[in-house]
Amino acid sequence: MSKLFSFFSWRFRKKWLYGLLSLLIALSIGLVNVMPSYGFSWLDLILRGAQVIQLSTISDKQEIQLGKEINQQIVNSGNVRISRNEQINSYVNEIGQRLAKSSDRPDLPYTFQVVEDRSINAFATMGGFVYIHTGLMQAADNEAELASVVGHEIGHIVGRHAIKQMRQQAIAQGVISAAGIDRNAAVQIGVDLALRRPNSREDEFEADQFGLTNIKQAGYAPIGMVSFMQKLLEKGGSVPTFLSTHPATSERIKALEKKLDPQTAKVGNGLDNQAYRSRIASLS
Repeated sequence: MSKLFSFFSWRFRKKWLYGLLSLLIALSIGLVNVMPSYGFSWLDLILRGAQVIQLSTISDKQEIQLGKEINQQIVNSGNVRISRNEQINSYVNEIGQRLAKSSDRPDLPYTFQVVEDRSINAFATMGGFVYIHTGLMQAADNEAELASVVGHEIGHIVGRHAIKQMRQQAIAQGVISAAGIDRNAAVQIGVDLALRRPNSREDEFEADQFGLTNIKQAGYAPIGMVSFMQKLLEKGGSVPTFLSTHPATSERIKALEKKLDPQTAKVGNGLDNQAYRSRIASLS
């Protein structure tokens, strides 16, 4: 009886082992052959123990963490110089947090930083990180104009534009698989996207619309967004970095003007030029 039981037990284990081996072989073949046009396979990622991010289903928590790592790389890269002017940093953060609360993604832990650079520029990356150049602050005439730029950058975050661009760039570079993208590769792409700002026509229009709605809800006079763009466009010479992406600035202004009610365009806070100059006096 004992021998008979051992015989059946051995046969059962043998079948189970064969089944397991067949499953592993089939799985490994499938993994190796998934998405062969990309830079690495599922199996490569598993063997390397890499932390993988699935950009199509990225959570807010993952986006925030990725944004922190991108920000750290940007700050440490030497490509930007973050201002240590406490008054200016506090002022920009005050404006930014006011806008963040009335944005469509108010729960993100937004971080607003001032970059010491004379160029008229601003940019953002995922997870709530916004950067404003001192040159842009000096170009603005009032707080409403500065708020319009901050609102525009928050608009890119609200629209998750950096995530979409990262996925497109990862596919173009061949560094994504069906599993997702290696975190280190994602951070490097994120830094490059933030600093080069290759926003599409659709993303710029959408960020403008999100920004316009945001500044209205935060109590700023919406005319600030249009007046700032018009002023920079009329200056002539080379187009400021902030406006040098698609679509053309004139098209953006027309699209914004269609959304403005002439009766209420100047209703709201932030139009006192003298008060604004007083707040940014330490930039001079």
